[in-house]
Amino acid sequence: MAQERMQGEGADVKPGWWKRMGLLPKIVIAIALGIGAGYVIPMWGARCFATFNAVFSQFLGFCIPLIIVGFVAPAIADIGARAGKMLVVTALLAYGFTLLAGILSYFTGVLFFPSMITPESYVASVTGGAEVAPFFTVAMPPLTGVMSALVASFIFGLGAAFVHAPVLKGLLGELRGIVAKVIDKVIIPLLPLYIFGIFMNMTVTGEVGGILSTFIKIIVVIFGLHVFVLLLQYCIAAPFSGGSRNPLKLLWSMMPAYFTALGTQSSAATIPVTLERTVKMGVDKDVAGFTVPLCATIHMSGSTLKLVACALALMMAHGMNYDLGMFAGFIAMLGITIIAAPGVPGGAVMAALGLFTSILGFSEGDCALMIALYIAMDSFGTACNVTGDGAIAIIVGRAFRGSGSRR
Repeated sequence: MAQERMQGEGADVKPGWWKRMGLLPKIVIAIALGIGAGYVIPMWGARCFATFNAVFSQFLGFCIPLIIVGFVAPAIADIGARAGKMLVVTALLAYGFTLLAGILSYFTGVLFFPSMITPESYVASVTGGAEVAPFFTVAMPPLTGVMSALVASFIFGLGAAFVHAPVLKGLLGELRGIVAKVIDKVIIPLLPLYIFGIFMNMTVTGEVGGILSTFIKIIVVIFGLHVFVLLLQYCIAAPFSGGSRNPLKLLWSMMPAYFTALGTQSSAATIPVTLERTVKMGVDKDVAGFTVPLCATIHMSGSTLKLVACALALMMAHGMNYDLGMFAGFIAMLGITIIAAPGVPGGAVMAALGLFTSILGFSEGDCALMIALYIAMDSFGTACNVTGDGAIAIIVGRAFRGSGSRR
């Protein structure tokens, strides 16, 4: 009886308030505390946090290839194993919409960001973290490079999909579970402390105000851009609609899914609402039941436009060289890499870290800033992804009208 009572009492114990809090509030608190601590913390204390950041960034760099292989390879295997005409059309549309969002984000940044951002040496000094030196660091070289991890992911993923290799597919699935657990139980819980150290370091250098004011302007532009992308997607989809051809009415029909995604920060958790609203727009139930869950995984327009805009802004702040060719390659790889984003807050930016370093030449501090910026807008990116799924379903529904579940 005593044991049963203890088990019952343990079952009623709720996690602490910090564990119950979402990642975004934790990041906001970490930023505020980091800025405040930067004004009062002694140098030895600052170096303690710098030491943690140095070790954590090494661990993060070690995990990047594992994240790529652990999520990209199983995603390719799953998609390839279910290959069919409807799958191919849906995947191409999702990838096309994702590329379109990335390219629009790039040109919007080129047009508007130069008037908002003046290259300053303080950005390089802050992200480099040279002012607050760690006491020590622990080198953790990754098992392989980022591009090697991507190539291996394609080989293993396609091999598991088109060759009868149940053991390999099972191993890839287990690897995905392990990597997801590392992200969920190690990286995400320690991320607020990492962000705290970054912004504390910014304050110690005396330039946190300039950085924050710059990126607040960027966030406003990104929000306007994601509204424009949704309007454009439904303008493209409207001619394929069997019912209302007014893109504004179609977009309005998807607003419950949009606001649900704002609250849940999860495309998967929003699937029931997205599915119901998609059918409401006149899409065949079988087609909607296939395209909506698939697009929740592979359609990443909102995530891509945020990542591209933030990366471009950071490069401009550094005074780094960039061009359309560089970002075209980055966007093309990004559209593939982040389809494997794990189902945790900030999963897309975690999956994209390798591309930031290998293609754009970002430092560890740059990646930390990207994580903070991305998570600050995570809800809006997810909402953009989910709402755009309805536009894809409309086009697929017209292409396969009358085909029912035959695919």
